[in-house]
Amino acid sequence: MTNTPPANGATLRATDAQHHLHPFTDTASLNAKGARVITKAKGVYLWDSEGERLIDGMSGLWCVNMGYGRQELVDAANRQMEALPYYNTFFQTTNEPAVHLAQAIAEITPGDLNHVFFAGSGSEAIDTVIRMVRHYWTLNGQPDRKILIARDNAYHGSTIAGASLGGMSGMHKQAAPLLPDIHRISQPYWYGEGRDMSEHDFGIACARELEDKILELGPDNVAAFIGEPVQGAGGVIVPPASYWPEIQRICNKYGILLASDEVICGFGRTGSWFGCETLGFQPDIISMAKGLSSGYLPISAVAVGERIASTLINKCGDFNHGFTYSGHPVAAAVALENIRLLRDERVIEYVANTIGPYFQSRVRERLGDHPLCGHIEGVGLLAGIALVKDKASGTLFESGVDVGTVCRDHCFNNGLVMRACGSRMVFCPPLVISRAEVDEMVEKARACFDLTYEDVMGETLSCASVG
Repeated sequence: MTNTPPANGATLRATDAQHHLHPFTDTASLNAKGARVITKAKGVYLWDSEGERLIDGMSGLWCVNMGYGRQELVDAANRQMEALPYYNTFFQTTNEPAVHLAQAIAEITPGDLNHVFFAGSGSEAIDTVIRMVRHYWTLNGQPDRKILIARDNAYHGSTIAGASLGGMSGMHKQAAPLLPDIHRISQPYWYGEGRDMSEHDFGIACARELEDKILELGPDNVAAFIGEPVQGAGGVIVPPASYWPEIQRICNKYGILLASDEVICGFGRTGSWFGCETLGFQPDIISMAKGLSSGYLPISAVAVGERIASTLINKCGDFNHGFTYSGHPVAAAVALENIRLLRDERVIEYVANTIGPYFQSRVRERLGDHPLCGHIEGVGLLAGIALVKDKASGTLFESGVDVGTVCRDHCFNNGLVMRACGSRMVFCPPLVISRAEVDEMVEKARACFDLTYEDVMGETLSCASVG
């Protein structure tokens, strides 16, 4: 890709510091050094205002599944902008892209998840899930079923409802008072919390915490259990194979709803259309966003099965919930074209059978023996790497050593975007990444692990160039 003359990065950084409050950011610290200005992107690569190129190992924010610069998605937006740039879906109206997108989602969701409610973000989709499952039980004559059970270290968005449902203490401190009637059980993180058991037994034990919690709270008080098939922002935690089938059994036993948060795992990330298919369970309701449009425009959705849909349709009357941009015609048109590309180019099969296995093997081959690497887990084009102080024992770094941030900064300064989730480093590259690009990404990560080791351990490793 030919580089165009760089934008005036210094001016943009100064203006950004004057006016822009960034999400999940220490603003004072960022303003002191200035934000990096990303100016363009193509495929799996980004360029900044100084002309430096980075390989995007995080698909933007877990979302650019089809890669950057897909003209088909741009054209879909332009066509719809010219025809109908906006109208709402409140006043007994609809629009063609929203109609076709709802149908397309119903065709790819597993089981009978054939009814779709649109929103604008993953957080809005989670708010919708909470409203739907609680109202479902009220409509069915069980208004006491208000409790939702989620997991420690879960991320379900940053609204008050999403933060309350999630299990991240740092968010809880800034969201108080939290939404009531939310309870949590342990996350299924075998390497960090269960190495005294086999993975199979640990998965069963974690799942059975759900049954214990249901009995503690009273089955007639519990509305639903919700979880990501693979925990994303929690550090890419892949549960043992025994976990989700046991969760399904328990939900079925007590008749509670099972909700799958597919905001990250959906649209091919795990090698199936949805992560619940890869992990082996059938939910009653799923939230989706990010990969729905490959991040090109904001859009999210909630798909529900017949159990919920028939109640909402036949017993509810007005469902007093929705957003200005629910079913936005331009966002829906882009999402519809994105699904077409995923289908026609057989991208999900590529993840399942070709690039996913290659990526998983290369990450393990090149990073698994590194002295900082304690454990690697992943599926499809997701991987989480635990950074440890002592490889043999798996001992983590002391709380005063922010090894993840050190590693992330080395990556960002040397042409690679990785994310730090505590002491875990995670990959989530675009689904269209090639083998050569996987090799480039993993080699850069190896070199940055070497630099991190030198910083935190005070020892130098023989490392490759990180240009």
